[in-house]
Amino acid sequence: MAPNVQARKNHDELFPNYESKMAVTDPEFIDVFDNFAFDEVLKSTSLNVRKRIMIQLASMIAVQAVREFRVMSGAALNVGVTPVELKEIVYQAVPYCGIAKVFDFLHTLNEVLVERGIGLPLEGQSTTTPENRRENGLSLMKQLVGIDAFEKMNASFPSDEKHFADYLAGNCFGDHVSRGGIDLPMRELLTFSMLVSLGGCDAQARGHVAINLNIGNSRSLLIDVVTQLLPYIGYPRALNALRAIDDVCAQSEHK
Repeated sequence: MAPNVQARKNHDELFPNYESKMAVTDPEFIDVFDNFAFDEVLKSTSLNVRKRIMIQLASMIAVQAVREFRVMSGAALNVGVTPVELKEIVYQAVPYCGIAKVFDFLHTLNEVLVERGIGLPLEGQSTTTPENRRENGLSLMKQLVGIDAFEKMNASFPSDEKHFADYLAGNCFGDHVSRGGIDLPMRELLTFSMLVSLGGCDAQARGHVAINLNIGNSRSLLIDVVTQLLPYIGYPRALNALRAIDDVCAQSEHK
């Protein structure tokens, strides 16, 4: 078996003139993978190539695939993902994956950008100040989560954990989610991609399914995202992601 014509075409769009070493050392595996990832699952997508690569890059940070991230970052630039968008994907990962997981990806992306002749630092995208970050973060949380859900979540913190509620408002939403460079619907798709790829974040994944639905990202779009992540995160995490979508949608139907 060899990569079919459509798989080759889709692969070459991302990686023009690329000669895979694994095609030499592991040709049977590469043929199977390319036919699946670059043809079969793409038949089920409505995502354009830019959005598809962006959500896959977010996932790669969560699963710590640094080498794949480096290669795919170059591919992203080839299909029109901007340097600012790439940086924002990495920055967005910090509150959800932690800097220990993200640190190497930030350095890797900087190396890719410099190799492409892109000067650093890029234009800043922060929309808050130290004085208004918490207030703006709270406002954004209420907008995304909904007032009732926000108040329920805020009330769920015991008194000795209230500082985490402050951190969520000021740091997660005020410092990160409110940034420019990527719009809120895309940021939420990125966050959903990270959470389902991390594993062990079932409650948070369900929470961000709800947020995605609140801001106009449909059930079918979320399923599409999981489909495009499947080759990179495997079946257990993909099926858990589908369960999160199903659970939240079922709850919504009964309200």
